[in-house]
Amino acid sequence: MMKNASEHVRCLGEEVIGINPKVNNLIRSYRQASNDILWVLDSNVMVHPGTLARSVDVLEGPPSSGCSAPHRRIAVVHHVPFAFANEAKLGSRLEEAFLNTNHAKMYIAINTVALDSCVVGKSNLYRRSDIELLSGTLKPLSADKINLDSRLRGLPAFGRFLAEDNMIASALWHELGLRHDLSCDVARNIVGNMTLADYFWRRVRWIRVRKHMVLVATLLEPFTEAVVHSIIASLSFSHFLNISSWIVIILHYTIWLLIDLDIYASLAGHPLPAAIRWKFLAAWAARELLALPIFLFAIFGNEVKWRGNCYQVRRNGEVERATSSQFN
Repeated sequence: MMKNASEHVRCLGEEVIGINPKVNNLIRSYRQASNDILWVLDSNVMVHPGTLARSVDVLEGPPSSGCSAPHRRIAVVHHVPFAFANEAKLGSRLEEAFLNTNHAKMYIAINTVALDSCVVGKSNLYRRSDIELLSGTLKPLSADKINLDSRLRGLPAFGRFLAEDNMIASALWHELGLRHDLSCDVARNIVGNMTLADYFWRRVRWIRVRKHMVLVATLLEPFTEAVVHSIIASLSFSHFLNISSWIVIILHYTIWLLIDLDIYASLAGHPLPAAIRWKFLAAWAARELLALPIFLFAIFGNEVKWRGNCYQVRRNGEVERATSSQFN
C-alpha cells in the first residue's frame, strides 16, 4: 500500500454475513469496489507481472465479428495453482506434490473438456454485475424471476457454503448460462506450515464437500489415481495377455511419473529443480499411496474441520456449525 500511495487502496476488515470466513472477509471490498470487474486473489498467492491485463483480455473476449455464431460469454477467468512449499513439514511437501501433479492434471483436463464448472478460488476474475444476479440455487434464471424473486442474491448468498469459489462459478455456469476460461498464467501458491494431519484433514474436507456438490464426479476420483490404475492394469494384462503384474506396475508408475514431471515443468517453466528433486519425488510417492485410503475415509462422513471449527456438510453443499458431540 505504501508503494502505491497515489492509488485508491484501502485495507478493509470483515463483516460477518455467513458461515464462510472468506466471504465475510470479502464482502466490504465487494460492496465498495469502484469498478465492475473484481479480482479475488488469495493472500498466499503471487502472480507474474501482466497477469491482470492478460486475464481481463480473456474475460472481455475477442470482439464480435457479427458473422460467427454467438458464443456463451466468459464470466470467470481463473488460474491453475502452482505450489511452493517454503516449509520442510511433510504435509507441506505432500500438498506441493499434489497441487503440481495430480490436481493440475485433472484441473486442466476438466476445464478443457468443460462439461461443467470446476474452479478453485486462488485467483478469480468476474463481474460484480453478474454476481449480483446469483442466488446459489444453480437453477437457470430469467429476467422475470429475478424481478419477482425475494431470494438473497450476490456475494452474501454464498456465505452459507464452504466452497464458495466453485459455488459462485457453478452459479454463473448454471444460473446465467455463462462459461469459464483459464488464463495462460498460473497462481503461484505458497504452501505454509502444514503437518501430515493438516494435509489429511484438508483432503478429507474437500472430498466431503465435493461429494455433496458433484457426487458422481467425486465417486470417480479414485479412477484418476495411480494406485487404482495400476491395480486395474496389472490384473488386466496378467489375465488377458499373461504379462507379469510386476512388469506392468513398474512400467505404469514410470510412465505416470514422467507425465507428472512434464506437468510440473509445463507449469513452472522449467524442469524439477535438482535441489528439491528427491524430497519432491518422495512426497509424490507418499501422496499417491495415501490418496485411496484418504478417499475411503472421507467418502463415508459428512463432518469437516476448518480453521479450528467443526462443520456438518448438508446435501446441497451448505454447511452448519457442528457440536463436539456430532464430530467424531
